[in-house]
Amino acid sequence: MMRLPRFRYVAPASIEEAVSILADHGPEAMPVAGGTDLLPNMKRRQQTPRVLVGLRRLEALRGAVQDGDGFALGAGVTLAELVELEQVRRHYPGLWQAAVQVATPHLRQMGTLGGNLCLDTRCNYYDQSYEWRKAIGFCMKKDGHICWVANSSPRCLAVSSTDTAPALIALGARVVLRGPEGEREIPLTELYENDGIHYLRKRREELLARVRLGPAGGWRSTYWKLRRRGAFDFPVLGVAVAARFAAQGVVEQARIVLGAVAMRPVEAAEAAGALAGKPLTDAVIEQAASLAFKVAKPMDNTDFTLHWRKRLSRELVTYALRELRGDDMRQTRRRLARWSLGLAA
Repeated sequence: MMRLPRFRYVAPASIEEAVSILADHGPEAMPVAGGTDLLPNMKRRQQTPRVLVGLRRLEALRGAVQDGDGFALGAGVTLAELVELEQVRRHYPGLWQAAVQVATPHLRQMGTLGGNLCLDTRCNYYDQSYEWRKAIGFCMKKDGHICWVANSSPRCLAVSSTDTAPALIALGARVVLRGPEGEREIPLTELYENDGIHYLRKRREELLARVRLGPAGGWRSTYWKLRRRGAFDFPVLGVAVAARFAAQGVVEQARIVLGAVAMRPVEAAEAAGALAGKPLTDAVIEQAASLAFKVAKPMDNTDFTLHWRKRLSRELVTYALRELRGDDMRQTRRRLARWSLGLAA
């Protein structure tokens, strides 16, 4: 049985108190909300904070409200609460699809939106017990000096496995960070670094407080996920697409974001640009999917072979764009689940 290391739990009464504690304790402290990622990591001795700063009592991190013409979500909103929001399901379906596919219903009751956005990067060589990692020699992400995925790599290649980040980046979301010096707001895409160890640009003493979404008018969005099982598993490929349409189904603006193919969510900007000013014909969709395929560069550090995952990036982008066009893709989603279980060995 893997047990948690010893730690001290602190429950601040305000965001200001929380960030002050994080600043005072430096690298020995970490925030915890649902704990669905951090606590298993602590059991495996991947992360060993001496102080946990509990955020569940902070009402300022919760709630979902109209934000001008857009919508704002507290980072402490649980994924289960997010899935229940009719505003999200109706106007931001890509985010709803991403949230409803995270883990299991039990874990979504605990896990938060902020926690999923700040999810630790993952790797087959890193997400093992302490004894297993010690036996082969620790990797550079924790206690070692080598990346077992690519021995000559100067940086860690652990992969980003958040579902909600690709969906929110496709929707043009921004995040509000709170620190000892006050509040700052950045585009969500700027939160991430292409490094498996230092994957967040958020300062250690800062908290992710809110997620802000712009007006949904004219936009359609969707999220497609590839994983071994139909529930519980992290994505080995995620595809988020959002597009704003003008008259006659012409795309005015689009964003295509790939998850689980790099150390951060990857925007396929050229693929999205190829959609602008055009209706979603089969030829246009095929061109965009081919351009997105080029930027998908998965490594051999998660489930399934990397070549199959890369090939599926073209397929999932195609499916997502067809869905935005209005095609009925329910049968294709069911077929994708069967592919995951039987055809990717």
